Amino acid sequence: MGIVTDIILPIALAFIMFALGLGLTFDDFARVVKQPRDFIVGALCQIFLLPAIAFLLISLWQLTPELALGVMIIAAAPGGVTSNLLTAFGRGDVALSISLTAIISLLSVITIPLIVMFSVDQLFGDKANNEVSVLGMALSVFVIVTIPVLLGLVVRHFAEKFAVSFEPSARVISAILFALVLAGAIYQERNNILEYFAQAGLVTLVLNVLMMFLAYLVATIFSTGSKQRIAISLECGLQNGTLAIAVATLLFGGGLVLVPAATYSLIMFATALIYITFLRLRFRQSF
Repeated sequence: MGIVTDIILPIALAFIMFALGLGLTFDDFARVVKQPRDFIVGALCQIFLLPAIAFLLISLWQLTPELALGVMIIAAAPGGVTSNLLTAFGRGDVALSISLTAIISLLSVITIPLIVMFSVDQLFGDKANNEVSVLGMALSVFVIVTIPVLLGLVVRHFAEKFAVSFEPSARVISAILFALVLAGAIYQERNNILEYFAQAGLVTLVLNVLMMFLAYLVATIFSTGSKQRIAISLECGLQNGTLAIAVATLLFGGGLVLVPAATYSLIMFATALIYITFLRLRFRQSF
C-alpha cells in the first residue's frame, strides 16, 4: 500500500488515540482505584476472556493460519472509542466505559504483543516470521497508541479549555479516519472481498455476538448493576478496528491477516445497535 501503509495509517491511528486522550481526565484513572470492582470485571473479560474465546473459535474453525491470526489480532485489540458513544446511547455506565477503553489501550503495549506472538507461535510454528518480535511489536504499539493517548491526556490537563472545545471535532475526524482506513483495507482486497467475507465473516460474527453475551453474563454475576453490565458487554464487543488493521498491515503485510479486522469492524456496529435496541426494549422500565 506504500504511502498509505507507511504514513497515512499510522498517522490516522495516532490521531484517533490522541482524540481518546483528549477526552480523558485523571479522575478517569482515580475512579478505578476508588471503585475497582466493575473495572476489574471488564478488564478481565477484555484482556483474558475475549482472546481465549477467539482462540477456541479458531481452533474449532477451519481457517487458514493467516485468517486465524487476523481473528486473534482483533481479539487482542482494546475497545474502540465508539464503545463510549454507544454505551451512552445504550444508557450504560459511560464513565466505566471510558476508564476501560483508556487503561486497556495503555496496557495494549503489553497485551497485544504477548497475545499476537503467542498466536503466531501456535499457528505457524517453525514457519513463523522471525522478523516480528514481542519487543518490536511493543515499541510499535507504544509509538502509535501509548504516546498519542498520553499526549492527549497532557493537553487535556494543561489546556483544558482547548481540549474540551476541540474534542467533539476530534471525535468526528476520528470517525472519518476510521472509515477511510476501513475503506482502504477493503479496497486493497476488493477483488477477493466476497470470498474473504465468506471465509471470515461468520467466525467474526460469532466471536462478536458470543463475546458480548458472555461479557454480559459474567458482568451480571460480578458487577454492581445493569448500567455496568451494558458498559462491559459493549466494551468487549466494540474493538479498536483501526489498531487491529494497523497491526495486521504494518507488522504482517496485510492480505488475509487484515480481513478479520475489516469484517469484524463492519459487523460490530450492526450487532451493537441491535443489542442496544433489544436492551432498551427489554428493560425499558428500568432505564
